[in-house]
Amino acid sequence: MMQPPLFDNGIDSVEVFKGIRFPGFIHTQESLRAACSFQFQDTDVLLVTFPKSGTTWMQQVLSLVFCEGHLGSIHHVPNWERMPWLEQIFFGKLCSSLNPGQPRLLTSHLPAEALGPVLQHSKARVVYMARNPKDVLVSFYHFHKLVNFLPDPSSFEDFVDEFLKGTGFFGSWFEHVKGWLGLQQDLNMLFVTYEELYQEPRATLQKLGDFLGRPLGPEKEDSILEQCTFSFMSQSSGVNYSQVPTTVMDPSRGLFMRKGVMGDWKKHFSPEQNETFNAVYQAKMGNSGLQLPWTMD
Repeated sequence: MMQPPLFDNGIDSVEVFKGIRFPGFIHTQESLRAACSFQFQDTDVLLVTFPKSGTTWMQQVLSLVFCEGHLGSIHHVPNWERMPWLEQIFFGKLCSSLNPGQPRLLTSHLPAEALGPVLQHSKARVVYMARNPKDVLVSFYHFHKLVNFLPDPSSFEDFVDEFLKGTGFFGSWFEHVKGWLGLQQDLNMLFVTYEELYQEPRATLQKLGDFLGRPLGPEKEDSILEQCTFSFMSQSSGVNYSQVPTTVMDPSRGLFMRKGVMGDWKKHFSPEQNETFNAVYQAKMGNSGLQLPWTMD
């Protein structure tokens, strides 16, 4: 296993790219531009998400699909090494260490406008995973409080306001989802939601296997599903980010694997915040024509 990468930028630095704020601790202008001109291979598999949409969960699923349910030697390999982020500063080194002759499993939080143009020139498979934005917001709020490379929110109310305006780190959830799903006809893409993986894990796994050209039998499905449970992943050093230095992610302030549930937003939103959110959601997504599986109730 490779050692955690060294960082050149300050932990609280910020990079602005295409009008979107990124943590400068793990991104530079060079790394972001390099991602936008990356030469995809037809055998590549790219997982794309807005942060806190089930990225870690799907990284575990995809790792297991390509290991045919036998995590084995990569059990303790951290997910950022199994499926490196295309836009982060250590991508080049990690990508070069991926197993030659095997499909490269990659990850990105970048918007469609950044990666869509280069992806359209390849047959690379794209798995786009989305989640109820209210649960995304709550998870992202707690993540900000956990890590030292994102600002500690002044209040939940302010965080909701920033999320709805799309001015926070990684940009607008609304534009991210609309941008990527607007490319479904142009890319080799499968749209998956956190909710369907949570509610129908076996059917979702079968859909993924078919899309990836990796059909799975019942025994392999059983093995994968067992190793993708919240309890299993929260105890796995390859998934739970326990290998990250405490100067970056302080476990005394919370857990990276926090709950892994649906509907946690209901414990955080006030009736007024919920009403405001619903109004903004309807204004931004109501005429999008997208079929999204969650309700705002």
